[in-house]
Amino acid sequence: MKITINSVHFKADKKLVDFINEKVEKLTTVYNGVIGSDVILKVENTETPENKVAEIRLFIKGNDLYAKKQSKTFEEATDTAVEALKRQLSKYKDKLKSH
Repeated sequence: MKITINSVHFKADKKLVDFINEKVEKLTTVYNGVIGSDVILKVENTETPENKVAEIRLFIKGNDLYAKKQSKTFEEATDTAVEALKRQLSKYKDKLKSH
């Protein structure tokens, strides 16, 4: 699976990139029809400490799944976005089985 990571207005360090790759790669265990994904990391201009945003778009055949989460850290935001995508993938897989 091809994973593209874009960090907006900052350079993501290797540790963060590795963490994201590892998390997103695990989504293929839920559904192996994942073609690729785009991950966008950005810092929102807000007063709150929860200003790190992770957006993940998963490309699957005939469809795209999307999750955007905001948190205190990029790791936390990525974690919650991946969890949301796991649920979406499970629903998608169930829908495929029922047809």
